[in-house]
Amino acid sequence: MRRLLPALLAVAALSACAMTESSAITAKGVKREVPKNPPVAETVRGLTAFGHSLFAATAKPGANTVLSPLSIGYAFGMARAGATGGTGGTGGTGGTATELDAVFGFPAEGPHTSLNELTRQIVTTDDPPPPPGPDAERDAQGGAPEPPVMGIANELFTQEGLSVKPGFLRTLAAQYGTGVRQVDFTGDATEVINAWAEERTAGRIKKVFDDLPAKTKLVIANAIYLKADWTTPFTDPPEEGATFTRADGTTIRTPLMRRDGSIPYAEGSGWQAVELRYTGDELAMWVLVPRAGGSPGDLLSPAVMARVANGLKERPVRLAMPRWDFSATLDLAESLAKLGLRGNDYSGIVDGAHLDQAIHRANIAVDEWGTEAAAVTGLAFPASAPPPPEAEVRADRPFAFAIVHRPTLTPLFIGQVADPSARN
Repeated sequence: MRRLLPALLAVAALSACAMTESSAITAKGVKREVPKNPPVAETVRGLTAFGHSLFAATAKPGANTVLSPLSIGYAFGMARAGATGGTGGTGGTGGTATELDAVFGFPAEGPHTSLNELTRQIVTTDDPPPPPGPDAERDAQGGAPEPPVMGIANELFTQEGLSVKPGFLRTLAAQYGTGVRQVDFTGDATEVINAWAEERTAGRIKKVFDDLPAKTKLVIANAIYLKADWTTPFTDPPEEGATFTRADGTTIRTPLMRRDGSIPYAEGSGWQAVELRYTGDELAMWVLVPRAGGSPGDLLSPAVMARVANGLKERPVRLAMPRWDFSATLDLAESLAKLGLRGNDYSGIVDGAHLDQAIHRANIAVDEWGTEAAAVTGLAFPASAPPPPEAEVRADRPFAFAIVHRPTLTPLFIGQVADPSARN
């Protein structure tokens, strides 16, 4: 995958910055760093465990769920650069930075170099993804699969005239490739931020915040967008009117996409898993199906995810699973408080900064030819004919999924399909 181009960032201190037409302010002479030996594996382990903990705290058994541990990690990673306490905080021991490290599993020195390196490994484009055209629908039977589009965007929006501390600005420039965009929180800031999110997710997510109060002084935002075709699409005729059994035992009728062939497969006590690769082979979806009556969320635990990663082996599989298309919204401030994040001192950004709103929105659509998914996190402060199958996987009951970056096993999106007929 193409590496991110180094971001040239202009202007040293906010008080001495020249304004551009877009009110963008960046740190003079600071280039996007190429990290040396960043603790990526430790950061990914932390994000995997965090994703499972957040899923367990927020997912309801009968409801579809999707969230992006990586998007939330980026947003709070940037916030971590301005949190007090901890080795990578603004001084002292304990405090908000230490709690962030505990909740997210961040390395003691902070997650910044790891997230920088993950961006360099995962991202395929720096530009906003192209919005869908009028003829966006395609036939899985026709045409070659297209290369994946994977974008990660970070932004800091601040009130016009607000001076952000130089150390925080340098971290954003060197590790996250961004600076400051000045807006008016007494005016159209909410619309500006929502328009940025819509652009960065090809229109899949049209807003971050419903409304931001005039007291808001800054917003940290991350957006992740994925559009990827299966290496091998589902070209077999679907199984029409198949029975899908919900968690409460009730059933619905839904089509199941079908694919027979050699697929990476793993199994364990009470579960089966297959890996469906996207073009380029660096991204894949793991479909994790529990035994009847089992919990999909349990299969997203770090222990099971590690067993899946180590156990996947190519074998003939008959796979059937539904299409799905749904979204979810999380109030992260409330959810993360339950996980232990109660500190609220981000004075390393600006004096007195504290978190007021933390919103995560994600959606995912899966069909015969691939996946399109998007997530936004906003923090407001104030394959010839197959051999006979050796395994059969029927995702005809609630199951879990995880979209992972295969070289690093970073969880881009995780979730469960509890009812494929429900869109939200």
